[in-house]
Amino acid sequence: QVQLVESGGGLVQPGGSLRLSCAASGSISGINTMGWYRQAPGKERDLVALITTGISTKYGDSVKGRFTISRLYAKNTLYLQMNSLKPEDTAVYFCYAQQFQGSISEFWGQGTLVTVSS
Repeated sequence: QVQLVESGGGLVQPGGSLRLSCAASGSISGINTMGWYRQAPGKERDLVALITTGISTKYGDSVKGRFTISRLYAKNTLYLQMNSLKPEDTAVYFCYAQQFQGSISEFWGQGTLVTVSS
C-alpha cells in the first residue's frame, strides 16, 4: 500500500501563489506516475498535472503556463507550484500515484483545500 499525504493548501488572493506538497510513504517501489487532480464543489475531479518516472509532464489546459509539477525522489515528495492563481482554481486538490507491480494500482490522498478569494 502507498500512503499519500498532501499539505500546503489554504486561502490566497487572486494573483497569488501557493505550493502544494504530497509525501508518499509505504510500499513506494514501482510508482511510475504521480500527479495532482482537483475537484471544485458540484464538479467532477479533473486533471491538474501528471509527472512520470521519465520526468515527462502533462498539464490540464486551464493551468498550463501557471502551474509546475515536480518530484523530489530523495524525499519521496511531489510538489505543485501554483502561480497567478484565479478564483476558478478554488478546489480540493488530490495527490495521485500509479504503481506497477505486475498489475496497476492507483492511490489517492485525502485532499487539501485551496481557496482563491479576495
